[in-house]
Amino acid sequence: MISKINLRLLAVISLMLISVSCQKEDKELIDDTNNPDTFTAGSNLTQILLSASQNNGSLDNIIDGSDCISVVYPVQVVANGQQVTLQSINDLSLVEDIFNQFPNDTDTLEIMFPITVATEDFDQIIVENQTTLDALVSACDNAISDTYSCVDFVYPITCFIYNEANEQTNTITLNNSYEWFEYLIYLQPGIYVAIDYPMSVIVNGQTIVVNSNQELSAAIAQADCSSGGTSISEFETIITTGVWYVTYYFDDFDETADFAEYEFNFDSEGTASATNSIGTTPGTWNYYADSTVEKVDLYFGMVSPLDELDEDWVILEATQDIIRLRHESGDGSLDYVTYERNPYTGGGGGSVNPFITELTTGTWFVNLMEDSGTDETCDYVAYEFLFNVNGTVTATSATITKNGFWSAIDDSGTIDLILNFDLDGTNDPFEDLNDDWDVQNYTSSLIQLMDISGGGSGTDYLNFGRDPYTGCGGGGGSDLSDILLNGPWYVASYLDDGNDETYYYYAYNLTFNSNGTVVAENGVNTFNGTWSLVGTGAQDLVLDFGTQIPFDEFNDDWEVLSYNETTINLEDVSGGGGGTDTLVFQKL
Repeated sequence: MISKINLRLLAVISLMLISVSCQKEDKELIDDTNNPDTFTAGSNLTQILLSASQNNGSLDNIIDGSDCISVVYPVQVVANGQQVTLQSINDLSLVEDIFNQFPNDTDTLEIMFPITVATEDFDQIIVENQTTLDALVSACDNAISDTYSCVDFVYPITCFIYNEANEQTNTITLNNSYEWFEYLIYLQPGIYVAIDYPMSVIVNGQTIVVNSNQELSAAIAQADCSSGGTSISEFETIITTGVWYVTYYFDDFDETADFAEYEFNFDSEGTASATNSIGTTPGTWNYYADSTVEKVDLYFGMVSPLDELDEDWVILEATQDIIRLRHESGDGSLDYVTYERNPYTGGGGGSVNPFITELTTGTWFVNLMEDSGTDETCDYVAYEFLFNVNGTVTATSATITKNGFWSAIDDSGTIDLILNFDLDGTNDPFEDLNDDWDVQNYTSSLIQLMDISGGGSGTDYLNFGRDPYTGCGGGGGSDLSDILLNGPWYVASYLDDGNDETYYYYAYNLTFNSNGTVVAENGVNTFNGTWSLVGTGAQDLVLDFGTQIPFDEFNDDWEVLSYNETTINLEDVSGGGGGTDTLVFQKL
């Protein structure tokens, strides 16, 4: 569903209200239709101004994926599983930070509908779902050229209005891009407009004061709106101003110290130099846009360690103070380099290397997972964790392999281990592992991690050890989660406070899925529910089939009495002396 909020009538009315009828003839600007001090509906300058004053839809492409539209804030999104509220365009950096946090994962973004979007001509449209948004993007025809869409103006702008008889009929003041665009697009033939100079235009991030139509056109012509991000001239200004130092270099391990003595210079001709006490090594640099991805290609030849920089780097951030770059190697691992204005002083990330060495040597098991006081260790007891040097991690049980990514960084003297596992459904226990963990202590046999949750909700603890955790009981030999997944199962017995009601479930097969869902079906009926395992020692199997009869009888926290590869015995003692229920699953 699309609902349009048409603002044009309001704009016309407001522009009429702020127009002042003057009827002056003392300022003669129109000698003929080619006078450079005025423009009309058909002038080239009018088309340039329309392009520059349109709603710039390229700034939020990370959200809507289209230059044609922009989202109207606030808007809520879910980025890589994290819900974020964006109050303004400045908050897009929150999404970018989440995407950059786990660099070699697959970034996903889900919009919380409904949202309102604005088209290039500032019309607002209410969009109810992703299908409608996709259709809107697909149907976009970009009627107004995007050539100068990244240009902005300093408002207010005042204009004098003349008729064909060289009579000044009005003075009009435009207070924002919307009013400027709406006035220009509805400019009628026979109307001549003269801007009250001087005025200011913002091009490539710089404010330029202009004093005539010719200067205005020349200033706008300098704009580079092609990349949708940092323009070529902006990045050139940043990288060629002053000297730079490598303050972070990561290639499987932190190798920043290898570049500690080098001072880097980049000039506008595309040449570069790296100088240390031994001498100067020449190099080259080249900025370009690969589709919508901004990159810089560095080359310093075969001189070690500078040859490590000879790559095409994705630009993560570029300001006057810092340039952060990333490169994906052939094996899928990611390298990072950071340039800053002050030299590397040692310490810092170099302390991460011994931790990475221990982490990537051998396999690990979760020996403790405590989530805000709740012990969830048994959710992971069957998994063996392997951390690879290229930043990938796998957690493998007898029947399941979970894939993810990891990274280790120095955060002001504290080592952070960042984990990001792929998730299956909303009840996946690995969601609790996906976090930025502080490394409290580590040895060759133990890694102790801690995370203080936001909003005062508690502190989480995660320990990895070399041997599997043995405190989950159950007497089954294999993890109950794996056994459940290795079905299907049937109800061998169900006693409701001593009453045998097994017959209600005759011919039903139950299949437990890794995403936390369970399906019961008999060829005619299908009932969908959820399942999860909680607790340590005496585990509970939590089942929920909602109001679906007869499986709503199973909605409870069932204590696991015992289990093996073929049989699971469960019990529930009702509160208030309501009796005891027993449930037995048998493997088909």
